[in-house]
Amino acid sequence: MNARATTQQCRLRLAPGRHVHAERPRDCHVLLYPTGMVQLNECAAAILCLCDGTRTREEIIAQVLPRAREADLAVDVRAFLDVARERGWIIES
Repeated sequence: MNARATTQQCRLRLAPGRHVHAERPRDCHVLLYPTGMVQLNECAAAILCLCDGTRTREEIIAQVLPRAREADLAVDVRAFLDVARERGWIIES
């Protein structure tokens, strides 16, 4: 099995010590982690909330972009997930 196939079957979840929190006074979402926080836009928060260890990358994309006409946006969701993994926000299991 090649690395790409293995990655596609992995479940994504937030890395330990990270969680998405709604900031009510500022009406936004933030990703909290041990050394700080990052303010998220609505789309990023929705994607990270789906990273709960029960879905693969493709299942997350299908849930965020359920209509076929939005398939072009899947590239953006994949890119966001790649950056989130590189920054240590999510992990594959």
